[in-house]
Amino acid sequence: MAVDYTVIVVYLAGMLAMGWWGMRRARSKSEFLVAGRRLGPAMYSGTMAAIVLGGASTIGGVGLGYQYGLSGAWMVFTIGLGLLALSVFFSARIARLKVYTVSEMLDLRYGGRAGVISGVVMWAYTLMLAVTSTIAYATIFDVLFDMNRTVAIVLGGSIVVAYSTLGGMWSITLTDMVQFVVKTIGVLLLLLPIAVVKAGGFGEMRAKLPTEYFDPLGIGGETIFTYVLIYTFGMLIGQDIWQRVFTARSDTTAKWGGTVAGTYCLAYALAGAVIGTAAKVLYPNLANADDAFATIVKDELPVGVRGLVLAAALAAVMSTSSGALIACATVANNDIWSRLRGRTAEGERDEVRGNRVFILVMGVAVIATAIALNNVVEALTVAYNLLVGGLLVPILGGLLWRRGTAQGALASVAVGGLAVIGLMTGYGILANEPVYYGLLASLAAYVAVSLATPATDTAVLAAWRERLAGREVPEPVPAPR
Repeated sequence: MAVDYTVIVVYLAGMLAMGWWGMRRARSKSEFLVAGRRLGPAMYSGTMAAIVLGGASTIGGVGLGYQYGLSGAWMVFTIGLGLLALSVFFSARIARLKVYTVSEMLDLRYGGRAGVISGVVMWAYTLMLAVTSTIAYATIFDVLFDMNRTVAIVLGGSIVVAYSTLGGMWSITLTDMVQFVVKTIGVLLLLLPIAVVKAGGFGEMRAKLPTEYFDPLGIGGETIFTYVLIYTFGMLIGQDIWQRVFTARSDTTAKWGGTVAGTYCLAYALAGAVIGTAAKVLYPNLANADDAFATIVKDELPVGVRGLVLAAALAAVMSTSSGALIACATVANNDIWSRLRGRTAEGERDEVRGNRVFILVMGVAVIATAIALNNVVEALTVAYNLLVGGLLVPILGGLLWRRGTAQGALASVAVGGLAVIGLMTGYGILANEPVYYGLLASLAAYVAVSLATPATDTAVLAAWRERLAGREVPEPVPAPR
């Protein structure tokens, strides 16, 4: 294992070195939070693919393939569909807004009244997303070094917190590009063909497994619908995803670069399911389906290649973890803390310093929470249920429906969020009903309250349309409360 260890250690050292290099570029708030809005198509596509394809997509995607066969691709496939929908229909308009957070977009659209409550919901989502990614370090480092769970979480989490704190989005972008290349080589070009060959090829796989393993809908229609509702729609509104859209050099880059990244996700989804199906042939009696990835890597790959593929798993986890961390810190600082204490004039260096402190604080909180929690699936389900149930309607409503009002948006966030929490208490965290009914409650509240309250001020809407068109205008003074 010495060669494999060397590959991993060099990879981790490289992540820290890129964090240090990124620190030299992050001289302003824009550079630190959104890479100066200067990413071209290649870097934008790579970093977007890296952020959405995390540990759940890699380790979890292979696990679903092990459990359900080719239809196990649906979870990651719906993530790709969401990224494609965001890129084709919304990303150009989002990029032209020139904001830093989803809550700032809501303030622009509704007149400055939706920020704090939507910020709290988005903060909870990004925090839990970062936590679930951080927990995944325990699985990978256990395979690598037989390491204690808490030590593994602290080690992996500390590396991500270090390079994220040093250089902000520039460091994360640079590391994501490396992670994208490592994942592509490790998973698509090495593990996928090796796994299929070791399993005897597709003919042997078909002979040894039940026919439902090759049914595209074998996982079940209701499960697929839930994946679409949670992950496809979640891709449309998550702060971690939008913050990458804000890094695009132009709206054209956001549209076409995101389309390339979404297409890559579809290929990655199928690859994970095929690897999992091959693992089922090789190891039919694993106690836990999520062990399929680590088992096939450990037992079937040659020395050196094994280290690279495990580095690919680390890359997947780190890219999602760092993206969620900077999103969590950005929301906490810009949407919650700055609003609660009142806005004050700060220089660019002070803003960089402040955001750097928030990344460090949120990073410590993420590591501590990850140590305390055990169930990754439940934590991720809570995060996405809150996001979709509380924020999907007011965000898409603001983009698509002129008649939506601030009161309607606030009612939608409050009713949807509380409904999801209450229904999870009643039906159980992993049930489908909370997000179904929570989303319907959020939509009903948005439409009813918007129609029952005065329309949004025409000056606010005019300024909103100008920003959507990419024309800078002074922000309007919100209407009296």
